[in-house]
Amino acid sequence: MNAATAPAASTGPAGAPAKGRFSVLPIIILILAQMGASGDNGALSLATSALTDQLGATTSDIQLANMIYPLVGGAFMVAGGLLGTIFGWKRSFRVGALVCAAGEVALALAPSMAVFIWVGRVLVGLGASLLIPSVLGLVPLIYRGADRAVAFGCIGAASGLSALLPLALGVVMEAAGMRVTFMVLAVYFAAVAALSWLLPRIEHTGGGLRFDGAGVALAAVGLFLVLIGLSGISSWGLIAPFPGAPFTVFGISPALPAVACGIAVLAVLVRVERGVEARHGIALLPRSFLETPQVLAGLAANAITFFFMGAQSILMAPYLQLVAGWTPIEVGVISIVTGVPTFACALGIPKLAPRAHPRHIVQLGYLAMAAALGIMALSVTLDGASAEGVFIGAFVAGVGAGTVSSQASNIVALALPERAAAQSGGIQSTMRNVGQAVGVALLGAVLIFGITTTVRAKADADPQISSEVRERLGDMTIDLGSNGSFEKQLSGVEMGDAERDALVGIESRARFTSTRAAYAVGALVVLLGLATTPAIKGASADRSGSSGDGADRPGSAG
Repeated sequence: MNAATAPAASTGPAGAPAKGRFSVLPIIILILAQMGASGDNGALSLATSALTDQLGATTSDIQLANMIYPLVGGAFMVAGGLLGTIFGWKRSFRVGALVCAAGEVALALAPSMAVFIWVGRVLVGLGASLLIPSVLGLVPLIYRGADRAVAFGCIGAASGLSALLPLALGVVMEAAGMRVTFMVLAVYFAAVAALSWLLPRIEHTGGGLRFDGAGVALAAVGLFLVLIGLSGISSWGLIAPFPGAPFTVFGISPALPAVACGIAVLAVLVRVERGVEARHGIALLPRSFLETPQVLAGLAANAITFFFMGAQSILMAPYLQLVAGWTPIEVGVISIVTGVPTFACALGIPKLAPRAHPRHIVQLGYLAMAAALGIMALSVTLDGASAEGVFIGAFVAGVGAGTVSSQASNIVALALPERAAAQSGGIQSTMRNVGQAVGVALLGAVLIFGITTTVRAKADADPQISSEVRERLGDMTIDLGSNGSFEKQLSGVEMGDAERDALVGIESRARFTSTRAAYAVGALVVLLGLATTPAIKGASADRSGSSGDGADRPGSAG
């Protein structure tokens, strides 16, 4: 018996592991895949200074680089879930890992931010759109009953284990540079693809199902418009257009019209998918996902958790590196402080408190995440950050994220039949990536829009600032950075020393208040998640084996 077939050989009815036996090898492989996806984002956070120095990245570039991965992933992960159902989860897992590896190679070799973003980050996003739904799709097919809850907890705990990667990658980045770091990730994803051959055999019966091309196109367009619109607020303007706006819509910034058009396209998607499901029996967006309150609550939990992570990636890491002057290794240590409680809560809660009501657990998690954002906001100072506040906030963040992650995926799976539970991996992954992208886009917009508009308003009211300088400020989008970087941004504007000092002081205070405001908005969004929790019922029944839909089953030939 080899490693690949061992789990299958010890299975009981319907391919579930025999009582008392938990298949360890498959969950290790799935955890490694999940860690890789999180590690890529960690590497990007650590590379902020290197991207600025080597590729001339601006804050808007870094925001877009952070957002493009979840944007592409969010647009295509629903499709990834459907492709896994049609062509087989192991196959989509393997292909996704290899595409991620190709994307990391492109990041390592990128000669410019344009290539870095639109080739490397897009490829990694496309690979993840196949890989991550496959992780969540394989869990309900390999594991049953209490083992399934533990397995989902392990996947949630992978976010905590992922904290080890940024620290290791931070060491690599300081020793060998950004490009070597991304090449290391390429090798990592290639290894994950190779390990996929050790997963148990899965019977595949989805060959006769139809790919929903129209649904994929509508989802991609709708999500793209929403997220691009949100991210564009910082550089295009909210209502009045900034000079950086590519065009105007009836004289206003295109940001909000793009969001509105995206929402309209997504509304059309919902109507189209109802017809597709009625005709073909499978759709990109099954009706059960939209009409089951517990499923919606579980999807919201996935989205809010990753919104929270997006908030951290656009607010904490760039601020600490660009303003406070922390090194990549120092920022990597923060990921450990967050990762340990994330791992402990995500894995420990299902194991140690199997009878705890998932609603109450998720509520506690939301409160902890909101508290963490509040602590992080208070850690911000005029010229840096309080290390104590940063580390306390990071620890509480890990508690909150791990607590919600321990329940989110299983809440969805428990409310669906087997095939739908497996396909839900794509929907869940989409919600995670949309949540992360919205976190980056919305809070990045609050941050940069707040800094830019506040500096302009304060400069207009300051008699020390000349009209010529005020006019030049009207053409600038002010990046997040230290006082020195702002002075460098002003280097082409003629002014006296007193005038320059006054502007630097204005920008410093604007940066301080806008960063805190962005954290506050993030905390408010997280707290809104509490409104969804009444729909979460107790985990009284496991529907994993009740479906007669002919879904994939592990332990069979194929």
